[in-house]
Amino acid sequence: MSMRRRPAWRRTFRSTLRIVVIVALGIPVFVVTAGAVGITVLVYGDLEGTVPTPRPAPKFLPSTVYLANPDGSPGEKIAEFREFELTLPMTRADVPEVLKDAVVASEDRQFWTHRGVDPLGIARAASANFTEGETVQGGSTITQQLVRDRYLSRERSTERKFNEVLLATRFERDLTSQVTRETGLTGDAAEHEAKERILFEYLNSVYFGAGAYGAQAASQTYFHKNVIDLTASEAATLVAVIPAPSRYGPRENLSVAEQRRKNVLTEMHELNRTNAIGGGAGPLMLDDAQYAAALDQSLWYGAFGAPPKALTVVYPPPAAAYAKFPYYVDYIRVYLLDKYGPDMLYHGGLTIIAAIDPHLQELAEQATGNTLSGTAPPLEMSLVSVEPLTGQVKALVGGRDWNQSQVNLALGGTYGMQPGSTFKIFTLTKALEEGYSPETEYFAPGVLVGCGGTCNVRGGTGGIETLRSATAQSINTYFVQLIDDLGPDNVAELANRLGVTHITLPAKTPSGHYNDRLTLGAFEVSPLDMAAGSSVIANHGVKPGVTPVAKVLDADQKVLEDNTGAHGRRVLNAAVADTAADLMRGAIESPAGTAHRTAQIGRMAAGKTGTAQDYKAAWFVGYTPQLATAVWMGYSDTPKPLDNIKGEPHVFGGTWPAKTWAAFMKPALDGVPEIKFPTPGILPPPSSGIRHVPRDAEIPTLPLDCDGPCIVTPTVTAPTTTEPPSTVKSEDCPEGCEPPSKETTTTRPRTGAPTTTFKPLPKAKGSP
Repeated sequence: MSMRRRPAWRRTFRSTLRIVVIVALGIPVFVVTAGAVGITVLVYGDLEGTVPTPRPAPKFLPSTVYLANPDGSPGEKIAEFREFELTLPMTRADVPEVLKDAVVASEDRQFWTHRGVDPLGIARAASANFTEGETVQGGSTITQQLVRDRYLSRERSTERKFNEVLLATRFERDLTSQVTRETGLTGDAAEHEAKERILFEYLNSVYFGAGAYGAQAASQTYFHKNVIDLTASEAATLVAVIPAPSRYGPRENLSVAEQRRKNVLTEMHELNRTNAIGGGAGPLMLDDAQYAAALDQSLWYGAFGAPPKALTVVYPPPAAAYAKFPYYVDYIRVYLLDKYGPDMLYHGGLTIIAAIDPHLQELAEQATGNTLSGTAPPLEMSLVSVEPLTGQVKALVGGRDWNQSQVNLALGGTYGMQPGSTFKIFTLTKALEEGYSPETEYFAPGVLVGCGGTCNVRGGTGGIETLRSATAQSINTYFVQLIDDLGPDNVAELANRLGVTHITLPAKTPSGHYNDRLTLGAFEVSPLDMAAGSSVIANHGVKPGVTPVAKVLDADQKVLEDNTGAHGRRVLNAAVADTAADLMRGAIESPAGTAHRTAQIGRMAAGKTGTAQDYKAAWFVGYTPQLATAVWMGYSDTPKPLDNIKGEPHVFGGTWPAKTWAAFMKPALDGVPEIKFPTPGILPPPSSGIRHVPRDAEIPTLPLDCDGPCIVTPTVTAPTTTEPPSTVKSEDCPEGCEPPSKETTTTRPRTGAPTTTFKPLPKAKGSP
């Protein structure tokens, strides 16, 4: 079937008109008049054409979280992710006059009189854009915006703009004809009814930010009231958001939203309301008294508390309320937001099968709850347990009570937590990767003076120690020398490679690098990351990537993510990982180990204790081949010493954290066959020069995580000997250990420091 070709004159007219409109929208002032004339012809020329069928409305589907059935299919529903109701029912009778006035005043002053396109508005926009040198006004009418959202894309092109202009005129023409057929109205009355329908459809579907489509949803979202009850100030606030919801939203930028609210109110005060029929001028949209009253009702964010007077209160989004496993579900939310974005999470209809094991979660909550029993907030604990083979987080405790605090401590809370000596895990692993052996020796003085003579580290034996013995006993002066030779940035890189995604650096060196305090745990991390990093070592150096989800499917049940079964990529030599595990067994199995008395679980396990400076946090990070678990204890408000807690004068990593770890791990592995750590393979050969990251010669900062009392003021600048105290207390010896025969104090040179000032420490066999 052949199609009738348009007459040549009509094709020529249409092409010419297209050029005129495009040029007019392209800004130059000298064509503004010609553009206005061309668009006037377009509006009143009654060109042929019909309005196309509108595209389907977008679907906004919440995402649902399920527990896993034994076969891996979705089981019990435990959470649903939706921002709020994206659309709510609204009738024309619900729309207050003040809201219609606000949107006409702000978005389309000639709405009641134009025929879909406002030629003068386009001319004004072209002139303004030319003056500013960029597009600052679009000139689109309410009708144009409606047809764009219904029929066209949002691409910024002259072709799309031309189609928008052409379609808007056709839309109003066809709708007016439809009104006449349905109601018998003609002339001005029919045109006005068509306008009312257009305005209602616009207000019922336009995006107001924060996920709210339509005025009723926006009114409930921001003001917790029905749209019919909006005040002039509230109506102006909503309308002010429309041009750029992400920039003008009152929750995102209160000061900008307040200025925009005032602008809309001023426009309403300046304009008359058009009479219903005939286009005559009615009264002011806001008279002087109404304008003054509305202007005085400035924006107030509800999270600040009750307003001091009658103001326009914008409420914060509702806190997530999850009936089961709230901290774990919050972790799922954070994970999916980061990976898929808010549109996919809140609107994409995802099916999410959680990786959580409800039995292990119950054990984790029991273990931390029993430890905290008899204490009160803000004392808190967090526990994260990861399955090394799959990376699935099987249990997560983010705090005492979700209803009291939605700060998820398992994810690091607000600022993270100092990990204490648990960070030595990554120092010893880096040393093994670079060819150091378990028998590498350093002299470990009782006090080590370094950092250009301005700081001291306490926590040594006064004798020669190996990497194996220093790990079991968590000897600070050994590890400070070790990280100094490895390079702190290199250790940080390895930690990141294994899964420590963020290590805060509040006090950088002048050139922005980590310093030796890194191995003592002076820089904040999260319990999740510490569990993640240790799980890679438990998995022989293969990193599956920690995750709270076993599987994610889209709305069409297409698999987006499947974390079931063994998977991952190698990020660490297997021999290095297995040797690190062998060394960390000493903390639990060695009689001198820092958790020997507290972390026994009846099977082979490896771990590391940690105590932050001044006892402000305490940790135990440990694992078997089947499960890696990190436990943190501290105060959630302001870090302060963990003193006199349940019979412990000072809480060390080897006390309550190690006990809590064992209280969880032992029943968690009950009935699970024991898998022993493998005999380590051959380590890589020594590196020829590992200090490949530039570092400063001097780091003018004090230490330190001393795992107990620190000496702040150096008293010596050369090797000396003094009589030791009767006992030496540190994280490694919570009850007090027998001291060495002499406690030595030795200086340690830094790279680039004057070597004549410091006497180097001897390095024995085993070092590269």
